[in-house]
Amino acid sequence: MPDPRQFADTIPLESFAPLTLSPKLVSSAQVTIINQFFPPDYAATGQLIGELAHQLKGNFRLVEVFSSQPGYAFEQHDLPRWEHQQAISIRRSKSVNVSYGRIRGKTFSGILFFLRAIVHLLRASSRREVVLLTTAPPFLPLAGLFVSCFFKISYVCLLYDLYPEIAINLGVVKKRGFIAKVWDFLNCLTWKKSAAIIVLNSSMKDRITKKCPEVAHKISIIPNWSDPQEIKPMAKEVNSFAIEHSLVDKFTVMYSGNMGRCHDVETLFNAILLLRETPIKFVFVGGGDKRKYMQSKINEYGLTNCLMLPYQSKENLPFSLTACDVSLVSIDEQMEGLVAPSKLYSSLAAASPIAAVCPQYSYLNTVLAEAECGMGFCNGDSEGLARYLYKLSQNPQLVKKLGQSGREYCIQNYTLEKTTTEYLQLFKSLVERQLS
Repeated sequence: MPDPRQFADTIPLESFAPLTLSPKLVSSAQVTIINQFFPPDYAATGQLIGELAHQLKGNFRLVEVFSSQPGYAFEQHDLPRWEHQQAISIRRSKSVNVSYGRIRGKTFSGILFFLRAIVHLLRASSRREVVLLTTAPPFLPLAGLFVSCFFKISYVCLLYDLYPEIAINLGVVKKRGFIAKVWDFLNCLTWKKSAAIIVLNSSMKDRITKKCPEVAHKISIIPNWSDPQEIKPMAKEVNSFAIEHSLVDKFTVMYSGNMGRCHDVETLFNAILLLRETPIKFVFVGGGDKRKYMQSKINEYGLTNCLMLPYQSKENLPFSLTACDVSLVSIDEQMEGLVAPSKLYSSLAAASPIAAVCPQYSYLNTVLAEAECGMGFCNGDSEGLARYLYKLSQNPQLVKKLGQSGREYCIQNYTLEKTTTEYLQLFKSLVERQLS
């Protein structure tokens, strides 16, 4: 079994030129960000891209975002195709009425957005000094490879997830099938042609370099973030979310975010079952393919210690995230190094101790150990998780200590300002190369 400490290293940015960009060059440069989701969507990637775009504005002539119509924010459809917010230009493709809870629907909408992204890039591509392409949808970075065949563009791949490995592990694509082989081949071409590659953690970097060692020098590890100024510890007695859902006087364990096929909710549920006779309250906030599984299991066993709630608006997150005593994070055993749960960072900011379900060699265990804010449990270890949660429920001082330690670690390592500085350094270096 690999030593978890081997994933603690980060990739420095020495491979890029130092920051010597003049104000004149900054004012003439444009950055284009392409991601299928953008606020008011609740999707985590959309929220992150929205915050990043607003943080980057003012450093370049224009920050342009190309996205789709809202998919997760179902109450808002057909927003303006074009908006200009200060120094940010937002362009949205046409609406696609499909179900985001089904694989076929997601694939169909993703393909349409991919094609529209290519068309968008082909139009006036010479105006874009840097293009940031995410993996929402999973094959979106291929648009950069396609357009670079016709125009000289500098594109950066931001890999939130690693495909086709995820599709293979989910049984959607055959491991040695034609689709997987072609996808892998195109991925390597895309990475080699790119100006840079951004991954969220060292486990992802390790996966990529094993598959395509030629791009190791291009990889930068820039994690996601949270806003500790917006998400602050809050006493339950004055927390509107805790009051509304009767959580003030209950020891509350919360899972907030996507309950998708990449997450291990089975281990979580078995721990809940073991704690059914305790006063611990479990709250699940969000959606995803496995939400129905959780709800059906809760109904099957007639559990009264669980509460299922939908996604919360961004405005309500500072209240919902701080209405718990412990936060849950999980990764399916086969998904280590393929996904990175963004809920980790908001939980740290909320000063919540974290109980993570993940493989023994997961980078999450490294983070929890360094932050001294919680504990990780191997997939399937429901008994260990249950014992730990019960221990915390009996020790409020330990809960407070772990939470404060995690928040301090978040402020030091995972703020938007710190992350933006790394993005800015990378983008400016690439712009200088193009304009020199």
